[in-house]
Amino acid sequence: MEKEALKATVFRTMPLLDEEWEAFAACWHPVHYKRKTLLTSAGAVEHYLYFVQEGVQRAFYMDDASTETTLVFSYTGSFAGVVDSFQLQQPSRYYLETLTASYLLRISYADFTRLLDTHPNLERWVRLATAQALSGVLQRQIELATCSAEEKFRILLTRSPQVLQLIPQKYLASYLGIDPATFSKLLKSVRV
Repeated sequence: MEKEALKATVFRTMPLLDEEWEAFAACWHPVHYKRKTLLTSAGAVEHYLYFVQEGVQRAFYMDDASTETTLVFSYTGSFAGVVDSFQLQQPSRYYLETLTASYLLRISYADFTRLLDTHPNLERWVRLATAQALSGVLQRQIELATCSAEEKFRILLTRSPQVLQLIPQKYLASYLGIDPATFSKLLKSVRV
């Protein structure tokens, strides 16, 4: 039962044959982390890909002045991890931390690559999932570059209304590229 949400998420991208799913599912192992646990540090190579059973995580970049910029959130039913570092086995440029206690499934890089080498359909699934993720990243880049603070706020609340209950406002403001005071004003004035 603990892998049913993972299966549903995987099959939304592309259904797998029973044999492929069973091999894939067998490589995911449960892990639990307390809130504010650093899972990946900048400069380290990501060794795991995660699937969120419960909890909220964020990936963030820290500049030379130690200013944090939130890049992405992951929460129940989504994949998490520093995917570029994981797939390329290169040092990460950013951090991944838990914002809440998190119950995750994880797969190691060794198991992941072995599965892709053994099951061509899994490699196809990864290609399609990566393309979907890239499409979302590019859409976000367009929004960051072309939308006003209010438009970005409205898009966030329309796309993911639950984030206000899950994620501290300072991280949401950082994610939108606006200062916390502007975020607070928008929270009071904008209705979606």
